[in-house]
Amino acid sequence: MRSKPQLEGQVALVTGGSRGIGAAIAETLARNGADVAFTFVSNGEGALASENRIRSHGRRPLAIQADSADPDAVAAAVEQVVAEFGRLDILVNNAGIALGNAFEAATREEFDQTFAIHVRAPFFAAQAAARHMREGGRIISIGSNLGERVALPGLSIYSASKSALTGMTRALARELGPRGITVNQVNPGSTNTDMNPADGPYAGEQVKLTALGRYGAAEDIAASVLHLAGPGGRSITGTAILVDGGANA
Repeated sequence: MRSKPQLEGQVALVTGGSRGIGAAIAETLARNGADVAFTFVSNGEGALASENRIRSHGRRPLAIQADSADPDAVAAAVEQVVAEFGRLDILVNNAGIALGNAFEAATREEFDQTFAIHVRAPFFAAQAAARHMREGGRIISIGSNLGERVALPGLSIYSASKSALTGMTRALARELGPRGITVNQVNPGSTNTDMNPADGPYAGEQVKLTALGRYGAAEDIAASVLHLAGPGGRSITGTAILVDGGANA
């Protein structure tokens, strides 16, 4: 007898799901039984590809054009998911940017945009999602190992935003725990995506920092998200899981 997919009947929303880690998460959740909505900003071709991958697993996709820099757009995306699917069980705050700049040259605009996408958007997405989630709901944010340990210069704003996200994750776990909703974070290290390719100009230096001597894959991050979203994650909350090849060991 074939076992039931662990997320069957559930609905997920992944922000930034048209490429990279977000696309891998969206497909992994669909492969394991969830209908999956995701947001994207301008990558229409990637959004179509993500929709097709979700559909190939027999699940229903929904692509929503929404910029995470706009908290109203993020909240509206949550409401659209509930209107279309009738529920929301899993929120994955994945959308992110990387605006590395030397501390002395960093601008107010870079600071504001980074914190808007990495901290403000997950906060208001979680606030909107929590209004609809039942007991067993999951909120999972994608942080970074650089929020815990910074081994290279030029990352002050990025690292500060990811550290703030970790503090917020722990606080929301306390807020939502009485309702049976878990709140966690997955912190990737160097992961092979178009934002930070394994054959890029800075890859060699990053690989040297890892214990395993290699980049991770987007699917590695998606696997940890799946664990937190599924039955195995029901007693995990308020924590950040490192998936960084031992870079922070």
